[in-house]
Amino acid sequence: MAADLLAVTGATGFVGQAVLDLAARGGIEVRALTRRPQEPRTGVEWVSGDLGDTRALAELARGASAVIHIAGVVNAPDLAGFEAGNVAGTLNVVDAARLAGVPRFVHVSSLSAREPQLSDYGASKLRGERLVAASGLDWTVVRPPAVYGPRDTEMFELFKLARRGIVPLPPTGHLSIIHVGDLARLLLALVPSSEAVTRQSFEPDDGREGGWTHVDLAKAIGRAVGKRVTALPLKPGVLRLGARLDAMVRGKGAKLTQDRVGYMCHPDWRISEGARPPAGLWLPRVETGMGLHATAAWYREEGWL
Repeated sequence: MAADLLAVTGATGFVGQAVLDLAARGGIEVRALTRRPQEPRTGVEWVSGDLGDTRALAELARGASAVIHIAGVVNAPDLAGFEAGNVAGTLNVVDAARLAGVPRFVHVSSLSAREPQLSDYGASKLRGERLVAASGLDWTVVRPPAVYGPRDTEMFELFKLARRGIVPLPPTGHLSIIHVGDLARLLLALVPSSEAVTRQSFEPDDGREGGWTHVDLAKAIGRAVGKRVTALPLKPGVLRLGARLDAMVRGKGAKLTQDRVGYMCHPDWRISEGARPPAGLWLPRVETGMGLHATAAWYREEGWL
């Protein structure tokens, strides 16, 4: 892909780091927003600030040929936290892009936006999408399903549980997943504008026909960590109780929240077939079994497992 300068939010996060790695391999210059001081990195200009800092966002967007907006809030104690990050924050980035005359905007949303009534998170992601769509920019929205890979702290919880041999799960259902490297490739592939991608929303996955059942995915993660696991689908009431206990133990760091229980219990988080990215532009490359094994190996090497 050709790009003069990419402006990236969320560059220090899980997906953002994968985008920076891939951009570096492609010789693509990046200007990246960061809330904390970062080590110098070849090809990356760091801009200090956050989604509420209009001065920093103006600097981020200045002279950029495209914005990839990855940053957002995935976990918050209340609706206001999601609104601040996923709605007001997105509006600030959109406004900065418009004022700077940035010609292209790639927005990372979530598959949860498809069912906004289930969670504050999903509702806030949908509102963010609508702001992007109404912006007048040349935009594309990407709704990833569950994302896994090195550096991930969300699905890492399942790897930890699998090491113990028992994986509590949501009620019986299906989902799609995608490796972070495949998602990063898609985001960069979408930067050049074309009729096939402009003002479109896409839902990518690993290419597995019919997606994954919760139980099959738990067993695949078990194989990745070298364990035969017992998968335990739980009723919504049990998960809500678990969320209360997690809040008591980990406070604001809780991974299982009441808001997450809302969308975790939905029976079908598979991507929509008609929403896949154009095959001529992008196809997944990481076979999930191999990807899970490689991810488990990364966790071990880093001392996480």
